[in-house]
Amino acid sequence: MSNQEKLSQSPEINAESLREAGIEQSEILREKREKLGEYSPESNETTSERARVEAMENAVSIEKKSHSKERSRTAPPASRRGAIDKKELNAAYARRLSKVQSELSDSSRAFSKVIHNPVVEKTSDALESTVARPNALLAGAVFAFIATLALYLVAKNYGYRLSGFETIGGFVLGWIVGLLFDFFRVMITGKRS
Repeated sequence: MSNQEKLSQSPEINAESLREAGIEQSEILREKREKLGEYSPESNETTSERARVEAMENAVSIEKKSHSKERSRTAPPASRRGAIDKKELNAAYARRLSKVQSELSDSSRAFSKVIHNPVVEKTSDALESTVARPNALLAGAVFAFIATLALYLVAKNYGYRLSGFETIGGFVLGWIVGLLFDFFRVMITGKRS
């Protein structure tokens, strides 16, 4: 009789008999796997050795590739001390700009060349620092909205017609208030934004 039959026939099952049955079952399964070639110690060792050799070959080939890429690159510029002068800064800017423009579409590249023309850039910078201040533009827009709304409600109530200049006039007044605000803020705090 096998262990399973003994277990099923005996009324009391103890831990010792269960352990013996488990060991016997595991030995039977191990023998079956060895016969099928799935679990033989020799094949397991050869598989792990093969995997180790392949991993080493891959690591060596990847290392060789990275070394060849490093050699193919140009030598990095020598480290320097001190600040970058204007000439180097402009050269770096021109290189970066031409690289970015080469990646743009034709229409975008043409627009970029117009905008990054030195004359246009200088004009834009001058206007940005004087007339087109963010606070001035925001104040102009808000004041134009409030003034136009107030004038519209008054005109509607009394039956007057609006001329169309109310919005433009409100924007100009708000813009002047925004410029004055920026001027006094810089005068008091001494910080430019």
